[in-house]
This record gives sequence, C-alpha cells and structure tokens, in this order.
Amino acid sequence: QVQLVESGGGLVQAGGSLRLSCAASGRTFTRYTLGWFRQAPGKEREFVIAITWNGAITDYADSVKGRFTISRDNAKNTMSLQMNSLKPEDTAVYYCAAAIKFTRVPGAYEYWGQGTQVTVSS
Repeated sequence: QVQLVESGGGLVQAGGSLRLSCAASGRTFTRYTLGWFRQAPGKEREFVIAITWNGAITDYADSVKGRFTISRDNAKNTMSLQMNSLKPEDTAVYYCAAAIKFTRVPGAYEYWGQGTQVTVSS
C-alpha cells in the first residue's frame, strides 16, 4: 500500500512558476513509477509527466515539454514537479500517482493522491 499527498498548488500569474510536491508513505515506494496527471473542469484527466522508479527515464506530455520538470528522491519518499512558464491552460487539479508500469495510462496507476489546485491567471 502506498499513500500519496500532494502540496504546493496555488494561484500564479501567467509566466510564473510553481513547485508541486508529492509525499509518499508505505512500503515499496521505490518499486513504483510516479506520475503527475491533471484534470480541468469539464475535461478528462490527462497525463502530464512520469518518472521511472530509479529516475532514469522520464516522459513528458508535449504540452509541458521544456516547461515542466519531474524529479524524485527515493531516500525521502518524495517527488516534485517544477512548473515554469505557466499558462492559463495549465489550470487544473494536479494529482500524483504511482504505478508498477512506466505508462501514460491513468487506469494503470494503482495509487492516487487527493489532488492540489493550480490556477494560472492571464
């Protein structure tokens, strides 16, 4: 069992930056791929970014490439999402999630946090 808790959301102006964190508890955290997803009002949950268990491989949605960076610290059971050059279309609830497979498919992620709101004003 893995429990995930996000933090760091908030309101920021377009062009600004935010850093989201995901704290994990429970055993075998290091076995899991970690990912970030987001869901805007009236839209489906979409993949944002993922990182393998050892941090060796990352995958970014085209919409965030060059602006967002993911990292993890297995010793501290944490994952971070650095978001730069934010745009109004980045506004959504952001969720961290854990999966055994390295994938973009939300259904493959077994564990989810409660989400944190990110709002980007124009």
